[in-house]
Amino acid sequence: MLAKARRKLAAARRELKARYFEEATTHAYYAAFHAVTAILATQGLAFSSHAQTIGAFNARFVRAGLFDKEFAKILHRLFGNRQLADYDWMFAGDAKSAREDVQDAAALVARCHGFIRQFGVEQKTVAALRSTKSAPSKVISAKKKSKEGRP
Repeated sequence: MLAKARRKLAAARRELKARYFEEATTHAYYAAFHAVTAILATQGLAFSSHAQTIGAFNARFVRAGLFDKEFAKILHRLFGNRQLADYDWMFAGDAKSAREDVQDAAALVARCHGFIRQFGVEQKTVAALRSTKSAPSKVISAKKKSKEGRP
């Protein structure tokens, strides 16, 4: 998953250089999203929606003090910018915002990579989770939560 995050980050950088600002913003978000997904996978967690993934990252890593609050703000902003870039037909990306998105995504990807290395969770762990038929072991679905009467 971190490899995918790095590929998305490389794509964001290429798009920024080519002046495709909306695409750079989208790829920057997905780089950050896949990095956060990798962090959650180290705990055997996966989620069926972006909002759940972001919420779990905030709850388990930011509020727990393992990641600075600034990373939660970055991820939230990247998510919003990606929504605009992908779905708002009037949105016109600009160089300054796209550059900030790519730089912030790079910082979050680097922090996630450092966290995994620091705590000895190797990519083998993530690969092992992926190789099992039910990997990750705990997938939480938005539909399942709503059927149980939770928001």
